This record gives sequence, structure tokens and C-alpha cells, in this order.
Amino acid sequence: MYLDLVVEIPKLKTGISRKKIKGTTYIYYEHGRKYYAGKQYTVPQCTSIGKVCEDDPTMMYPNGNFLKFFPDVELPDALPSSPRSGCLKIGAWMAIKKVISHYKLDEKLEEIIGKDSGLFLDLAAYTIVAENNAAQYYPDYAYNHPLFTDEMKVYSDSKISRFLRDICRDDSIAFQNVWNAGMDHREKIYISYDSTNKHCQAGDVEIAEFGHEKDRQKKPIFNYSIGYDKNNRVPLFYESYPGSINDISQLQRMLEKAKAYGYKNAGFILDRGYFSSSNIKYMDANGYSFIIMVKGCKEMVNKQILEVRGTFEDEWEHSIEYYDVNGITTTGYVLPKDEKERYIHIYYSDYRKAKERARLQATIRDQREFLESMRGSDVKIDSKYATYFDLIYHKGADGKKTLQFVREKKDIISRDIKLCGYFSIITSEKMTAEEALCLYKSRDDSEKLFRGDKSYLGDRCMRVYHDEPVHSKIFIEFVALIIRNKIYTCLTDRMKVLHKKKNYMTVPAALKELEKIELVRGLDGRYRMDHAVTATQKTILGAFRMDARSVKNSANELSDLLAGIGE
Repeated sequence: MYLDLVVEIPKLKTGISRKKIKGTTYIYYEHGRKYYAGKQYTVPQCTSIGKVCEDDPTMMYPNGNFLKFFPDVELPDALPSSPRSGCLKIGAWMAIKKVISHYKLDEKLEEIIGKDSGLFLDLAAYTIVAENNAAQYYPDYAYNHPLFTDEMKVYSDSKISRFLRDICRDDSIAFQNVWNAGMDHREKIYISYDSTNKHCQAGDVEIAEFGHEKDRQKKPIFNYSIGYDKNNRVPLFYESYPGSINDISQLQRMLEKAKAYGYKNAGFILDRGYFSSSNIKYMDANGYSFIIMVKGCKEMVNKQILEVRGTFEDEWEHSIEYYDVNGITTTGYVLPKDEKERYIHIYYSDYRKAKERARLQATIRDQREFLESMRGSDVKIDSKYATYFDLIYHKGADGKKTLQFVREKKDIISRDIKLCGYFSIITSEKMTAEEALCLYKSRDDSEKLFRGDKSYLGDRCMRVYHDEPVHSKIFIEFVALIIRNKIYTCLTDRMKVLHKKKNYMTVPAALKELEKIELVRGLDGRYRMDHAVTATQKTILGAFRMDARSVKNSANELSDLLAGIGE
């Protein structure tokens, strides 16, 4: 990220070099040397700190590395002589401000961050409205939107870069402590816990590692997980950890954190990726109840499915109409040497059976064709092909083993065909199959949270090169998720009251519609509403308990404020 200002190229006798790439001259700084003992020579460690101005070869546009290696160079905070737009978009900002006031986020952040808490909230609002987290575009957003900063200052890229570096992990820890301290710890809640991974430019980011990527792009990643209160529909806490750590390993650390936050009377709703003996035993030991989808084809669960198969699939009393499945509940031991019987909820879907059987048959057909083509060759066959086929080898006089014959395991194939269309959920507490499925499906809220995070906050990739900005952006992103999630729940609740599903009541569509509420600057320098609030906008504003009068009052307050600071 190059800052929107110019500085003088450092005048050092050594350590500064230039390199021209595709017509652009970049400035490099030698910040160290690395000695290679085997080859007995040193290699300079150089990093780009900016690019040369086209009209002045003594000046350059600095980047984030310049601030790291030359922190004493003074850069302007606010953009000089930067006029505010004559047309301010205030609708989405008003909705965001309403949510911030509801949760008292401004007060909480001011206690932790101090005078720059307004800039923090502006960056959170920017990620929500612009669906972007690239800091270099923030001034464009600030130019035509009201701001939470003192006197609505439009800060420069350099100020934002320094701000992201100044936020420390202690700030995010303090915020999560304050945030969770305000929750009601007496009520029984279910916490939906899930994780995703994010790409990050490697650079000096220690947390970014090659790990278990979900989109298989083979890039450095770090993992990001959220605990979501299903009952009150609000994010509770988050974790970021290296990309090489898998979900199963991290769950126990999360449970310890939940206990530290005071969530002792809680249950956890978990995806199949967290299913393991150690995790279930750990939740038992800590007194946590759980609802967890079974991972893959677990032998004990398959045994239970085959025992009840044919007893409930076509019975109306076992129908769960809303999800178009049939379900039944039984009990059994699902772990080796398990001392507790678990409630095993088994479900069947005709649609799921057709889809899974077609996929199974396609897998068997593809594997058979591949194995037949390998007959007579001495290649090593992957063990996955041994699931449905016996592989018979011939060992020649030269000691080489060649694939001689392939035979289907018909009993295994028949068993898996019988299991098509079934899935199961295990719970630690007694409940009906319908109750278990409804609670598990409530994870849809946290799934939407992650989709909103990547798709509508622009945070699929962090676009930074150092540890401090990564943790700062994650912190800002979490606060943005709290705000955006509240906007989502307000709109959802409003549609239930209206008994109508409106296309403009989704978060992206509603924010886009609210962005049309504008203030226009007149000849006297004061801002006034450009036009009245439309019927669609009134419906959206109703979700936040606002109306046309609220908009008019806010417009007058903004106009007075901007007039007072000379806008």
C-alpha cells in the first residue's frame, strides 16, 4: 500500500538502491545481511520502501515498510486542504450509528483506544459500507460520508498505517473482556462455534502458514474462528491462530476461553470438523453440553443407522416437515470405551439419498476405470482405492510388484448404498430429533456471519505484510461483524413483522438504498437534504426504529456540526 503523500528519498551513504520494473522506479532499503555458512558469503536483505515520483526524482511515495524502518520521519495526519464532498451520503451511516449507540461501542472503545476510537469506528463502518478492507481507499469513503472522528477529520494514509500499527493485541483482548462481561451469564445459551481461513501476504506475518486451506489456493493462511450466541444472535469472541493448526486441536483452547469469559451454563453447536473423542471427553469434563454433527461414516453410528433403517423413513409421525426429512432418536455409545450413552439422532432424506448414491456410483466407476488402466504397471496405488476394491499384485523375478487384478468389494459397496440419504447428530442432552436438527440448523446465522465477513466486508485477504496490522484489522473486522450482524437481525425481525419478504431488506441492498439519502451543500455553505425520504427507505429505517423525522433531525445536527468546523 502506497501512501497518498510524498517524502524525500532518504539520504544515506549506503543502504539505499533503486530498481526499475516495467517503467516504475522503486526504492529499496538494505536493512541487514544474511550469512550462508555453506557457501561462505553474505546476501543483502533488501525491502522496498516506496516508488519514485514521476516528476521529481528526489521524492518518493512511501509504503508501509518506510514507516517501519524510518519511524521518526514526520508525516501529516489529516489530508491538507482536502474539501469535503458537496454531497454527503448519510443513510447507512445513521443505521450504523444507531447500532453503535445500542451496544455503546463508542464508549467501550474510547475507554480502550482513547481519542482515536472514532477513527476505529470509521474504519469499521468503511468495511461495512464499501465492502472493502483496503486502507488506501478509506479517504475516498471519508470524502463523501459523515465520520465518527473528532470534527470529522479526513485522515491520510500515513495516519491510518500508523494507527493500525499502534493498536496492540492487548486492546482487542481488553475489548473482548469488556464485551463479554456485559452479557447475561445466568441464562442457558448455545454457542455456535465455527472457523474459516484467510489468505495473507506472507511478508513478516508470523501467523500466516501453509495449512489446511478450504479453497485450496496453496497460499499462506491463518485461521479465524468466532463464538456466536445463538440465543441472543450476537458474536461473542474471536480467535486467530496459525494456519497449520487444525480445527479439532483448537476447540479445547476455545472452551477454556469460553469458561474464562464466564460462560459456564452453555452448550456448543459444532460442525463435523470438531468431532473427536478428546473433544467430546473434554466437554464432558467441563460440564458443557453439545450438539455435534457426526464426521463421515463413523462405525458406531453406522451400526445404529442400520438397526433403525426401515422403521421411520416413511412414517408421518417422524416427519420434520420444515426441513423435508424424517428423523428418529436412539441412544448408544459412540466413542471407544465410552462411559456415557449419547443421544443419537438419525435423519433420512430422499433427495439426499439420490444425490449421495449418484456420487457414490460415479466414484466407483471412476476408480474402476483408473485401476483397469493401471493393470500390468508397477505404480503404487493410493490406499483410497482399497476401500471399494481388492487390489491383487504379482511379484516378478526382479522383485517389482505389478497390479494384476481388480475385484470389487460388493458387500462394502452394498452397505454404503444402504447408508445413502442418512446423516446423524449427537447430543449430550435428551431432546427430540426435531429439536436437535433445529438447534444445529441455527448455525446458519454463524455461517451467514462468515459469508458476510468474506464477501461483504472484503476480508477474504488481509492485504498487509506485518503482524501488528493483521491483528488490528482482525479486531476492526470483529467490531464490524458485530455491527453488521445487528443490522441483519434488525432487518430480519422487521420482515417478520411485515409478513413480507422484500428484496431490499437484505443487508447489502438495504445499505445501498440508504446510501441514497444525501445532504447537499448550498451556496451558503450549509448542508440540506436533497429530497424527501422514499417509501422504501422508510421501511428500511423502521427496522432501526427510525423514521423521516429522525433523518431530518440527524441532517440538521450534521449541518450544524459541519458549519461549526468551517465546512
